[in-house]
Amino acid sequence: MVTFWFLSLLFFCCIVLAVFKHKKRQKNQQPPSPPSFPIIGNLHQLGELPHQSLWKLSKKYGPVMHLKLGRVPTVVVSSPQTAKQALKIHDLHCCSRPSLAGPRELSYKYLDIVFSPFNDYWKELRRMCMQELFSAKRVHLIQPIKEEEVKKLINSVSESASQKTEVNLSKKFLDLTVSVVCKAAFGLSFHGTVLNNDGFNKLIREAFLFLGSFSASDFFPNSGWIIDWLTGLQGRREKSVSDLDAFYEQMFDLHKQENKKGVEDFVDLLLRLEKDEAVLGYGKLTRNHIKAILMNVLLGAINTSAITMTWAMTELIRNPRVMKKVQSEIRNQMRNKSVITLDDIDHLPYLNMVIKETWRLHPPVPLLVPREVMSEFEINGYKIQPKTLLYVNVWAMGRDPDIWKDAETFLPERFVDNNIDFKGQNFELLPFGSGRRICPGMYMGTTMVEFGLANMLYQFDWQLQEGMVVEDIDMEESPGLNTSKKKDLLLVPVKYLDHC
Repeated sequence: MVTFWFLSLLFFCCIVLAVFKHKKRQKNQQPPSPPSFPIIGNLHQLGELPHQSLWKLSKKYGPVMHLKLGRVPTVVVSSPQTAKQALKIHDLHCCSRPSLAGPRELSYKYLDIVFSPFNDYWKELRRMCMQELFSAKRVHLIQPIKEEEVKKLINSVSESASQKTEVNLSKKFLDLTVSVVCKAAFGLSFHGTVLNNDGFNKLIREAFLFLGSFSASDFFPNSGWIIDWLTGLQGRREKSVSDLDAFYEQMFDLHKQENKKGVEDFVDLLLRLEKDEAVLGYGKLTRNHIKAILMNVLLGAINTSAITMTWAMTELIRNPRVMKKVQSEIRNQMRNKSVITLDDIDHLPYLNMVIKETWRLHPPVPLLVPREVMSEFEINGYKIQPKTLLYVNVWAMGRDPDIWKDAETFLPERFVDNNIDFKGQNFELLPFGSGRRICPGMYMGTTMVEFGLANMLYQFDWQLQEGMVVEDIDMEESPGLNTSKKKDLLLVPVKYLDHC
């Protein structure tokens, strides 16, 4: 009898030990994680600029890091090797989009079906956007619009140069991209609509702030809305959506009133498909779908180009040697021509290096728009579970000293005889993402940045405001989905062709 109980106890102990070892092994398979608090998890560690906070944490916990954001399990990858595993090798396992409250509200929450990459609706919609807006052929067709808007910008800056007054380049670049995108995609300018340029630019910035912020309802689905309501976030978000909605409605009315003489822009196409009750894979295209599509076009195409041009000019004014070198390249290529063309851009390799170096230090979207894991896979031996939120910290990768020598230094020459590109195949540099979720407007955005910068650097020399030195330039980032410069860039232009 004693032997029976002894064997039973021994058997029980073996089972407990096996379970304990199994749980420990499972825990060891989970990525390292910073200590967390009950309920809120690691939310308190994100800070105003999450990409910077997560970069600092990754230095201690590694390039694959597990966080608990409220009730949402989250994994952040911060190296090219881990990004490649997530975005290329295991792209199929994590190319869905999460239904977060902030982005869902701003993207019209009834459009969640578009976020899934496995339905015919999503594929057809992406194909249509690529063909009608973002293809190389379309970009060349809208080049006259770019040239017209850049000429307006040059004339405006020339007036300031003649009066020796400063120019707000942050605002000028945003106005330029707003005008180009709206004329190219929507066939109209913002002048005379419900919002003027300044009003619309403010609305765009608000929308990006909400998209990049962490909403309580994102991480506490059942009760977080109360916090958002108490803090006023919900009210501000609803106002932003309402203002955008009013703009879209007025845009639709203008398109119906105008006689375009057979010239159909992107909005005309969408309205025609709605009228014809066209079916795009999943179902009929509705007015709400059109608004969501246009919002994604607006927010995806406008801010990123303006932000890149602003950061590029900021870095150039801080580095006179680089400024002089890139201007010499442009001016030697132009040989006193009046305006740069798109063909001229192909002969400016150093300008291309300046832009890549700007994207390395100042990626427009520092934390790529999050993905949601759909099926289990591994990164560096760690198991990533379904329903986990996945972030790729491209801002951290651009400052990794193991990848980049003198990582904090603005040095375009690092790309000489270097095959690293920005098109999603080199994971050291991912300003547009990679895989199935790569930005479809990459070519359009790149040509806008190249064309805008080349003309500003060709037409004008640039100086700091009187009494300022390079060390006075503020490099602080603004919070939000994009890392825009927190303080506007103010420079004094000097007309080049007038004194050369």
